[in-house]
Amino acid sequence: MTDPTRSSGSWRRRTVWLIVLALVLVGLYAAYRPRPLTVEAATATVGRFEQTLREDGRLRLQHRYVIHAPVTGELLRPTLRVGDPVAEGDAVAELRPLAAPLLDERNRQVLTQRIGSAQAARRAADAQLEQTRLQLAQVRDDAERARQLADQGFTTSAANAAAQRTLRLAEQALASARAQQDVAAFGLSEAQAALVASMAPRADTKSLTLRSPVDGHVIELHQGSAGPVSAGQALLAVGNTAALEAVIDVLSAEVGQIRADAAVTLSLGRHLPAVEGRIQRVEPVAFTKTSALGIEEQRVNVIVDFLAPPPAGLGEGYRVEALIMLYAQADALTVPTGALVRQGAAWQVLVIEGDRARARHVEVRDRHANQAWITAGLQAGEAVVLFPGKLIQDGQRVRVQAQR
Repeated sequence: MTDPTRSSGSWRRRTVWLIVLALVLVGLYAAYRPRPLTVEAATATVGRFEQTLREDGRLRLQHRYVIHAPVTGELLRPTLRVGDPVAEGDAVAELRPLAAPLLDERNRQVLTQRIGSAQAARRAADAQLEQTRLQLAQVRDDAERARQLADQGFTTSAANAAAQRTLRLAEQALASARAQQDVAAFGLSEAQAALVASMAPRADTKSLTLRSPVDGHVIELHQGSAGPVSAGQALLAVGNTAALEAVIDVLSAEVGQIRADAAVTLSLGRHLPAVEGRIQRVEPVAFTKTSALGIEEQRVNVIVDFLAPPPAGLGEGYRVEALIMLYAQADALTVPTGALVRQGAAWQVLVIEGDRARARHVEVRDRHANQAWITAGLQAGEAVVLFPGKLIQDGQRVRVQAQR
């Protein structure tokens, strides 16, 4: 017959071992079961979606005035420097006639001999004039005698007419001799002037003053020192630095997205506030520009006007960063772009349901670096995993670290 006391002790020992075994199994399961991955999450929200284009550009003057030399001359040393203010009508440059070129001994002898030649020509013209005067006096006497004989009937009228014609020819010869004398006199004066100008020091002559056409600042000096300049040569440029516009070069493939009068936000520097602008025009001509990677790109200049005066202290050529508004959509369902996962030609997101991440296909209407516009597959308020990577798959247990 079995001892009841002994049987009861055996069941208690078995119960204890079963409890210990159960605790060990529970500990092993807790130690080796998959732990949830810590993830960042964001909530799908309804709001304004904006598609923008960010490009760099530069500032330039709306109106730039380049002052040229109207005649050939010598530019006096400029007193203005780049950045100096000027008012309309202020003198900005002075020109004076060029000095005569220096002559060597050979050319000086040539000019001296040319004066001698001109003096000889003058003496010859004087002699020719005196000879013509004497001939005219003789012809005048002969014509008077022929007229008197014709009046008395001692000669024919034809002989009288011939004598009068000879008189007129002699008078024309005298006029021609006087003209030749003037030519010789001018030639002598020209030769003397050439020699005197090359030997005498340059006399002070009246200079030509060039004046600023507008109020503004000197923005460029093409000729910074005294020296000879030719007619039409650029001397300096002036302009109003308060009247600026932005020139943004955009890839020609992206210009078609830009609307006329589109809004633009211009960033002028780290410590300057952003300024709003509007597109004035898109130039219809592209140009080739080499990128930092050495790739040749076709770009188009987009001109932007400021809607408010830009901050003081800016000038031509300053760098500017432009954010061009392509279009905007109100009441759009958006998620951060980092939540999208590419699946072939489609997109999906990992939606957090309880403690699990569930893959869900979505339709993306448009996206940019920060946001994606979702049109189907997701509802407002649902949480999605950010930057899931390859570790997080459909059904993976997750723990949210931070909610954006």
